[in-house]
Amino acid sequence: MFYRPEDGHGLPHNPFNAIVAPRPIGWISSRGSDGVNNIAPYSFFNAVAYVPPQVMFASNGNKDSVRNIRETGVFCTNVVAHEMRHVMNATSATLPREVDEFDHAGLEHAECATIACARVKGAPASMECRVTRILELEGADNFAVFGEVTGVHIREDCLVEGMFDVTRFNPLSRLGYRDYATVREVFSLPRPDD
Repeated sequence: MFYRPEDGHGLPHNPFNAIVAPRPIGWISSRGSDGVNNIAPYSFFNAVAYVPPQVMFASNGNKDSVRNIRETGVFCTNVVAHEMRHVMNATSATLPREVDEFDHAGLEHAECATIACARVKGAPASMECRVTRILELEGADNFAVFGEVTGVHIREDCLVEGMFDVTRFNPLSRLGYRDYATVREVFSLPRPDD
């Protein structure tokens, strides 16, 4: 089959997210200028540069996360372990801006070290970020938020012989539709230039 997105796909559900999969989930925490904490999962998320380390996430809509980040210039990305899947899903609910979403989801938080923001206490890893750029993308209300990582928290039990071991917590990833996957198997491939 072939289709042009502008003409529609003719399928019962849009296949785009299922094609671009799996995608890491950026569990983005932010705090508004009013001091209210927000947390939401974003599946358009990734690392984009090594030096300095930078990440990005994209929001379909000018949601509380984007508004908070515009106000404060900071955010934190938290890694989602398989065991956190239900509480992560609970944080995807649309709630009034004045609701502390950590409290609403029963999610324990800790303060970041380099920025004024909450992070997920007990997450396998959290990266504190200062905004470098917010881009308005083509289409209706789409934004890409880029940030430089200013601090990294790693849960001690996720380090094995000095390496961050994803098999210790089994990261959750997003597929298409309402589907997710968990990383349980890892293998290495040497590069041709090694």
